[in-house]
Amino acid sequence: CETCSKEEAKYRCPRCMKYSCSLLCVKKHKLALNCNGVRDKTAFVSVNEFTDLNLLSDYRFLEDVSRTADAAARHCTVHSPATKRLLQCLRNKARGCNIELKTLPVGFTKRRENSTTFNSTENKFYWHLKLVFPHCHAEYTLKRVPDDKTLADILKPYIDPVESDPVVCQRLKIYTGSPQSDVQILMKIENRSRNSIRYHELDAGRSLLDNLKGKVIIEYPTLFVFLKTLKNDMVVLGK
Repeated sequence: CETCSKEEAKYRCPRCMKYSCSLLCVKKHKLALNCNGVRDKTAFVSVNEFTDLNLLSDYRFLEDVSRTADAAARHCTVHSPATKRLLQCLRNKARGCNIELKTLPVGFTKRRENSTTFNSTENKFYWHLKLVFPHCHAEYTLKRVPDDKTLADILKPYIDPVESDPVVCQRLKIYTGSPQSDVQILMKIENRSRNSIRYHELDAGRSLLDNLKGKVIIEYPTLFVFLKTLKNDMVVLGK
């Protein structure tokens, strides 16, 4: 037993493979290692160690995923006429602004996350927006961002040395310590092959709406914030 080291082991944990002799030792090892005792179905197994049992386990795991996705797609609220009308209205409004907005099928994470709305009274989009800061491995999600707000104003709470939150400023100090002219904002171009990924370079001085015009958006925009002085592998369209 790897917990008490006294008795002969009788059980082996499916999660961490620790040997135990009794229920008491099983509970102790779960508490000590913060182990839930449930086998990790997605744990890596090398080719040399791959057996028929691993193949069967993977097959059953994929079946479970398929059943879950199918159940989600059949949910009554998902295909309700009101939901369909709302999405169609959102796409039509985006098309009127020269933006090709595409929505994903039910069950996708981006479809579930998306909180983008259109205010008919103000004739304005309020976007769900994701900001990615690759040099610091940081991501932030913004909700209800008005389309008339400039990208510079959107980024101020994150990279402005004066107006940014102290905690965020500390995490993104490589950005806050750089001049604003060094900041480069990119957005991935959709509907391209995987071996030909390109990015649009956006204008920080223009509004979010102006920057999105003429582009394809899948659910919501994701903006990548880089520093020109630091090397990156992003290929900008036309360069």
